[in-house]
Amino acid sequence: MDLREVNNLGLQSDKTTTKPFGIKDKVGYLCGDLGNDFMFLFASMYLMLFYTKVWGVSASLVGVLFLVSRCLDAFTDITMGRIVDKAKSTEDGKFKPWIKRMAGPVAISSFLMYQYSLAGASMTVKVVVMFATYILWGSIFYTSINIPYGSMASAITDKPDERASLSTWRSLGASFASVIIGTIVPQVIYYADASGNQLVSGPKFTLVAGIFSICALVCYMVCYKLTTERVKLEPVEKESASLAETFKTVISNRALLSIIAAAIVLLLSSFMSQTMNTYLFADYFKDINALSMLNMIGLPVNLMLASVAVKISAKIGKKEFSAIGMFVAGAGYILIYFLKLESSWAFLGYYTVITLGVAIFNMLIWAKITDVIDYNEVKFGERNDGIIYGVYSFSRKIGQALAGGLGGFALTFVGYDSLAASQTVEVTNGIYSLSTLFPGVCYLIVGLILVFAYPLSRKVVEENSRILNEKRANN
Repeated sequence: MDLREVNNLGLQSDKTTTKPFGIKDKVGYLCGDLGNDFMFLFASMYLMLFYTKVWGVSASLVGVLFLVSRCLDAFTDITMGRIVDKAKSTEDGKFKPWIKRMAGPVAISSFLMYQYSLAGASMTVKVVVMFATYILWGSIFYTSINIPYGSMASAITDKPDERASLSTWRSLGASFASVIIGTIVPQVIYYADASGNQLVSGPKFTLVAGIFSICALVCYMVCYKLTTERVKLEPVEKESASLAETFKTVISNRALLSIIAAAIVLLLSSFMSQTMNTYLFADYFKDINALSMLNMIGLPVNLMLASVAVKISAKIGKKEFSAIGMFVAGAGYILIYFLKLESSWAFLGYYTVITLGVAIFNMLIWAKITDVIDYNEVKFGERNDGIIYGVYSFSRKIGQALAGGLGGFALTFVGYDSLAASQTVEVTNGIYSLSTLFPGVCYLIVGLILVFAYPLSRKVVEENSRILNEKRANN
């Protein structure tokens, strides 16, 4: 294949003038996701708390904000993806320039969402600022840096094992951010009144937001400096897949439809739990120290699982292993619901087992998407990587939109009063039910989807791999 043929494919590798893939790329890519999550996880865990406790906005209205913005995200993600695809490579590569270009705007817009000084403004002003800053941050600036960042892995290296390594380090970045945000923030923003009620400090909330924005900016710059794009991806001059073709793929691919359904239900459960846990430990258990411990559980569980997940899934199958994890998590939550725990530390014990079950699904999800792509090629004769990843990404945004809105509506349903120093027993019991029964049922549903709807068992995956290997060997 000569150079013109390589150019026609839109792919060029310049390995003679660039340093080899190594630890700098891994650390840099980890820092990119760490920068993302200093803002994204902080918002996911605490933004509703800021709006309800500091600004006094109703939880249902915050739910509307999340619902609207997440729906916008689904479309802005696709638009940003097309912009990046059409962009030409520069000396820094195709994707890295976006990280440098958008790091400042996304960090500043994140900080603007948490302004305590507006607590005394009229509700109209607060609602307008709330919608404007959140949509500007999440649907525009965050999307404009997250999509190039996620796409950059394919340009850093073209070797599958090195790409898998990047994925692992990226997951560690998210885990580190989760521990930092989940453990430190409650200790800073909460304080107890004379009666022992947990109250929120508005000024400290704004201070923490500013510190995290600076940390995010630094992490993005480290990512920009340490990573190297070795694979030159140029725009390919061909017609994009039509909406009809995309729709045909979705309605025909049983594996894709079932994994989308599982992911949406899982997101509903995970985001509901993430939202409710803050209120559960502040208003039901009244133990913020335990909330910090809860948010630390994920990292050691993920580190432990990472060492064995590949071996176990290879032996029993990714579908089978993930289903077991979902049934364990669902049963754990259902048990907690009926036990009606009063000890926050007992809750943490059960939650550790639940976290392990959920981590099994999350750690293997991208491997399952690869299996879905292989299945599509075997069944339809077309690989359609971009369409399948695009449709799956879109479905995740819809799931996040539903989950973001549901949390606010659920709090309103149980009678939560954002202006009260303490909630009634009926309200705290309602929060407990939302935090346990709802995710328990959802996780059991995900397990059932995997068992009865998702067709890619270990034997099917192995057979698909054999068919594709023979196909490529004969070409």
